[in-house]
Amino acid sequence: MDELLEQFLIEGRELVAQGGNDLAALAHDPQDAAAIDSAFRAFHTLKGSVALFAMQPAERLLHAAEDILERARKGANPLDGDAVTALLACLDQTDRWIDDMERQGALPGDAQGVSERIAALLTATPCEDTPAAPTPDDPADWIATLMVREASAIAQANAPLTAFRYTPDPACFFRGEDPLSVVEAVPDMVALAILPVDGAWPASKAIEAFSCFSILEGLSAASLDVVRAAFRLQPDQVQFAPIAPVEAVRQASESHGESRMLRVDSARLDAMADGLGDLIVAINSLTPLADTAQQQDRALALTIRSVQASIERAAGKLHRDLSAVRMVPLAPALRRLPRIARETADSLGKAVTLTITGETLEVDKQIADGLFEPLLHLLRNAIDHGLETPDQRRAVGKDRDGSISLSFQRSGDTVIATLSDDGAGIDPHRVRQTAIARGLITQEAAAALSDAAALRLILLPGFSTAATLTEVSGRGVGMDAVQAAVARLRGTVEIESIIGKGTRFSLHLPANALTTRLLVVEVGPERYGVSLDQVLETVRVDRAALMPVGGGLACVLRDRTIPLLDLAALLHLRGVEGPYAKLLITQSSGERVALRVDGFGERIDTVVRPATGVLASARGVIGSALLGDGSVLLVLDLPELAS
Repeated sequence: MDELLEQFLIEGRELVAQGGNDLAALAHDPQDAAAIDSAFRAFHTLKGSVALFAMQPAERLLHAAEDILERARKGANPLDGDAVTALLACLDQTDRWIDDMERQGALPGDAQGVSERIAALLTATPCEDTPAAPTPDDPADWIATLMVREASAIAQANAPLTAFRYTPDPACFFRGEDPLSVVEAVPDMVALAILPVDGAWPASKAIEAFSCFSILEGLSAASLDVVRAAFRLQPDQVQFAPIAPVEAVRQASESHGESRMLRVDSARLDAMADGLGDLIVAINSLTPLADTAQQQDRALALTIRSVQASIERAAGKLHRDLSAVRMVPLAPALRRLPRIARETADSLGKAVTLTITGETLEVDKQIADGLFEPLLHLLRNAIDHGLETPDQRRAVGKDRDGSISLSFQRSGDTVIATLSDDGAGIDPHRVRQTAIARGLITQEAAAALSDAAALRLILLPGFSTAATLTEVSGRGVGMDAVQAAVARLRGTVEIESIIGKGTRFSLHLPANALTTRLLVVEVGPERYGVSLDQVLETVRVDRAALMPVGGGLACVLRDRTIPLLDLAALLHLRGVEGPYAKLLITQSSGERVALRVDGFGERIDTVVRPATGVLASARGVIGSALLGDGSVLLVLDLPELAS
């Protein structure tokens, strides 16, 4: 059952996402036949999936939604905006119940009442006066449901199976027939399910003891002719279908546009990534070994370097292959955002349209898993603080509904996630005043900030411009949570805003999270690693080119004055004086900053372990890396040190 539940959680959420996309299309065109058909299949399959577990309220609710879509599909009751809204409420609630099943293995105590309330919305949708003539059930419907329910049995079969659906005559008992005995005669049974005729079992008081109200569906490893022979006395009460053992996998694959699909426990991929990291460390250890051998036996050193090159090529291929396996589409990580946007907007009395593009982009699973948290905070912030109320928007000539767009694109080895809104924008002057009032910055420092740098003050812990506390803004979580979450993914945040027009947040994240390319730098007697993602460029300038500005130093690079900080001083070390200044150029708070170091070392590809224990509280430290000689290299966070 645990395996079935795990499979249900995955497939159920995929079906919810598919249904959500279909309903989004229907919101623009309620008569889109392709979207209606796709939504019907998603709701129908989802209903069959929840039937496997103690989710009767969800099953009844989905059955009611399925009826609405079935009437629309057959032209008996065209959809309208109210119907689509009610269907969306059904899908959102099912999504919440799937989360409940994952957290506690059961639905909450109020599930039945919630189901009845939303079902009332569905039944309240207007119907045509003259219903369409009833049509026979689509035989593919029960087959699709059976394949979901019996996916495990089908997957284990190594030969074609025969599916049957036996609907006994309600009066069969009076003729001396026993449906269970009939089914018992079917040879090589693989699976059997006893289902209610009307989709739900009748209440105990409504049961008619002498009337059959069950349907028997099953699978047999016998041929179609053999199974048909077992029902020779009930030819008009049974349906058959041949099923190949790979059809269940193919059906799931086709829904994703794939020819084959294999699900692997993410923990196994993480273990492989750790093993790859250990291999890279071992390879790096060959370099000092070759250097030592060079002093005594040049031929031996050459052999070691040749072997090292061969191992590096093999490890590189392994790295590329493992990186490809870990690449996953962003869509599953984003599936809850549309529902959260609707719930947040409703709680604030606002109307919002959320558009997501580029969600099929594939990124490392660590990035996909970690991206939801910052996007959640940004989305809620945009609705709560960014978008105006409908009345305020109409007063300034805007559409009643606010617009939020979330897009994803890849640029080289960087994934850029952009969330923008058409709200009121952020006033840099107000941000400065709020930061000063909260003691986050002095008035002199605030006055020296550009507007772009002032906007980044909203990322500081304790910053908030909310005039009143709401359910959203009163959660105790500020925009600093976005900064922290993105920093854990080795990414950066950029902010652009125009007063009265809207705000745009851009998250720049590495597409590959397996290894990190580091530049080793010397600072006094110590060596540190810095991620090349954070280094805009490295330069060497004459010490005479360093100019005192205010209480610090600056340098001019390509006709642009850049503030300069001494990394040794920031790390409380004694630097080395020399005729030249070696500089790392990074970006902090939206501005370029130069950090002086004492020397540049090698560039290495390695695994950076997240900072834990004492390191977790150390300012300006991302994590650590193990070098080939067994020593530990601290990896610095340049933007944080420069801020």
